[in-house]
Amino acid sequence: MSKSHPYRIIISGGGTGGHVYPAIAIADALKRMDDHTDILFVGANGKLEMEKVPKAGYRIEGLDIAGLQRRLTLKNLSFPFKVMKSLNRSKKILKSFRPDVAVGVGGYASGPVLFVAAKRGVPTVIQEQNSHPGKTNKWLAKRAKKICVAYDGMERFFPMEKIINTGNPVRASLASIGVTREEALSAFGLSPEKQTLLVLGGSLGARTINECVKGGLQSILDAGHQLIWQCGKFYLDEFNTLANDDVIITAFIEDMEKAYAAADAIIARAGALTISELCLIGKPVILVPSPNVAEDHQRKNASALVETDAAEMILDVNAKAELIPAALSLMNDNPRHQRLSENIRKLAKPKAADDIAREVMALAKSNLN
Repeated sequence: MSKSHPYRIIISGGGTGGHVYPAIAIADALKRMDDHTDILFVGANGKLEMEKVPKAGYRIEGLDIAGLQRRLTLKNLSFPFKVMKSLNRSKKILKSFRPDVAVGVGGYASGPVLFVAAKRGVPTVIQEQNSHPGKTNKWLAKRAKKICVAYDGMERFFPMEKIINTGNPVRASLASIGVTREEALSAFGLSPEKQTLLVLGGSLGARTINECVKGGLQSILDAGHQLIWQCGKFYLDEFNTLANDDVIITAFIEDMEKAYAAADAIIARAGALTISELCLIGKPVILVPSPNVAEDHQRKNASALVETDAAEMILDVNAKAELIPAALSLMNDNPRHQRLSENIRKLAKPKAADDIAREVMALAKSNLN
């Protein structure tokens, strides 16, 4: 190696699994490229990354930063002070760590860190997961060297010469599922003779999806199907009494590899990470975009798949009447089942993390010249 110390990379952002897991996947890819690479995460105190990043074996520093509330609230009064505090903290972190490149994956912490990094002449990379970027990444894009995206047409939002369509990084264990459907069903205690519906509402859960499944549970069972239902930690106590031999209910699924392998069809929200995983898995899916996200980006993510006949979409407002009938119809329509599987699999980019890592390392090396 031509430099006197290992390459040093900061990865900032988080807040949800949709930001945290891609960030960890990028870090893992960087370490595969050069095990001596020194990686430091910067996240938001109290958020998911502060737990998951150390568990993955990486160091993390926390900022006291939070987003603006969309409704009028007293919390917004403290926002400017938190931004200033986070900017000052970011300056100290960058001065101490002296990164060769700073990578932002979205989330509260990425704004202050990448802003300070760019001001100090550190090359920055944005990883935009959604089909419609948020305000922070649009703002950071002006100074970014590279912008890694997952959807076509992103030149509507970013300078075309900076864009690289890498796809979204996903957990390495999903790139090549090593468990059979039968093995997965056995792990859940379910029957290989029945079709399995997998319901994903995210780690916190999704009230609309949960209520739909509760209301349609008997119809699912009467049709001869079984269910793996990830209801979220806020809803487990409420719905856990509905579990039986054909209904597995859990707050959070640790082993997503087995859950995806067991599934014949999937109901899910339309977060960017979820969609990227679903493309890789290649199972037919009905997306129910959350209406409670900035820029309505989940609906836009889902629409991008619907336009290529790679998924079905039920809007949250229509889910009570339409979701379970649509799921039952899909599970009974083999040609439709196969067509959705084939089309969504065409959108998979299993090497996304490696492609992003290569761009980061290229910038790190060019920054020395």
